[in-house]
Amino acid sequence: MNKSCAAGLLSTAALLLAACSPQSSDQSQNSSSGATPAPASSVAPAAAASVSAAPAASVAAAPAAELTVTAAAAEPQAEALPSEVYEAPAVQVTQPPPPIPVYEQPECPGDGYLWTPGYWRWGAEGYFWVPGTWVLAPQPNYYWTPGYWGWSGGAFIFHLGYWGPHVGFYGGVNYGFGYGGGGYEGGRWDGGRFQYNTAVNRVNVNIIHNTYNKTVINNITVNNVSYNGGTGGITARPSAEQVEAEHERHIALTNEQAQHERQASVDRAQFASVNHGKPAVVAVAKPAYHPPAIAARPEPPRPAAAPAA
Repeated sequence: MNKSCAAGLLSTAALLLAACSPQSSDQSQNSSSGATPAPASSVAPAAAASVSAAPAASVAAAPAAELTVTAAAAEPQAEALPSEVYEAPAVQVTQPPPPIPVYEQPECPGDGYLWTPGYWRWGAEGYFWVPGTWVLAPQPNYYWTPGYWGWSGGAFIFHLGYWGPHVGFYGGVNYGFGYGGGGYEGGRWDGGRFQYNTAVNRVNVNIIHNTYNKTVINNITVNNVSYNGGTGGITARPSAEQVEAEHERHIALTNEQAQHERQASVDRAQFASVNHGKPAVVAVAKPAYHPPAIAARPEPPRPAAAPAA
């Protein structure tokens, strides 16, 4: 074969290889259309941006979803308090509350009601008595820890009562009816149903059959002192179990309890400054206590009409 034939065959093979190459085909098309081929790096940033944006959106949405779920899980199973419901102000008082009045417990109105003892609260005219009453528990297996007055920082401060899985510290105050100053002996939950101790509660066993009778031996000095600390106050301190109970999940006053306290706060007959420590209403069967109606003020006499001319 001569040199000219060999060169022709080599050039023909080169043309065939160029036609079969995809890259050369794309480049030839771009060249023929006059468009400049985009570099590979121009596509990569856009793809990277879209990938990084997706995780950012998912991360931002995740906490919101978690917060929603957490709030729903932590929401107690209790009736929500309306905005107009009474909320006593947090105050510091230099004078101690009056002694706990002696009274009889009303009969339990029905199954599921738990006794909440009466207590002194502070209002516009000083201390007023909130009558003891039977209240439906906000959810099964929850007990009521009464509020109490405690001396701290040179003043008496009211520690709010609450519902919880265990009874916490209530100042060592002997409220009676199972609340002897520490713990609660008035009943217990069993399988989601409350069992009443008839030794300390007035329960009609012909109507309520989930009862038992256990004598309560109170080793605490029985008195009517209604506050902890300060001069003449109770010297009790919380136990380890009571401290632990204070850190459990709690439910505050139910709607009925808050309204009950509000009604007492507007009844002058409930104030110690008027009743001298002997409230007009000491206890009621249900938190449906209503203060006496306030008489309307008489209208001032109207001037006589001028005689017609």
